[in-house]
Amino acid sequence: MSKIVTVEKIESRIFQIRGKKVILDRDLARLYGVEAKYLKRQVRRNNDRFPPDFMFKLSKQEFKNWRSQFVTSNSSDKMGLRYPPYVFTEQGVAMLSSVLNSKRAIMVNVQIMRAFVNLRRIALTYVGLRRKIEAMEKKYDTQFKIVFKAIKKLLEPQQVTKKRRIGFRVD
Repeated sequence: MSKIVTVEKIESRIFQIRGKKVILDRDLARLYGVEAKYLKRQVRRNNDRFPPDFMFKLSKQEFKNWRSQFVTSNSSDKMGLRYPPYVFTEQGVAMLSSVLNSKRAIMVNVQIMRAFVNLRRIALTYVGLRRKIEAMEKKYDTQFKIVFKAIKKLLEPQQVTKKRRIGFRVD
């Protein structure tokens, strides 16, 4: 079985929204080799297979924040998203393979599951690293306190702040 899509490519399409790792409907459609409207139609036809913990639609505010963070929408040429997309959790992606029911969907789905497993493995490594640093902090005296404080700050997830618009402004 040849690999259609690399795990690394899939991992770059996984985002964290509402504390869950998810993939956008349009990214899944590209991976599966179908149009996004076809994927959404199949989901609507099988709506009972996709409870909220498998799939949800971004709220207007989440969509606005996501779009501004990733600069994805360009409404003049319709290349970006204009409407809030559906996002699928790992379980939702697994359910999609049964709904789409094609050979490519099954092969891509295997790669997507591997990507989610890799991300979980990385997260566990991250937690283990944090525990080791905390143990070292308890072991060593206060002269290393500044170093441990700096390391902990690096391990904390970064908050997305509102960025200033680029360009000339008239106040």
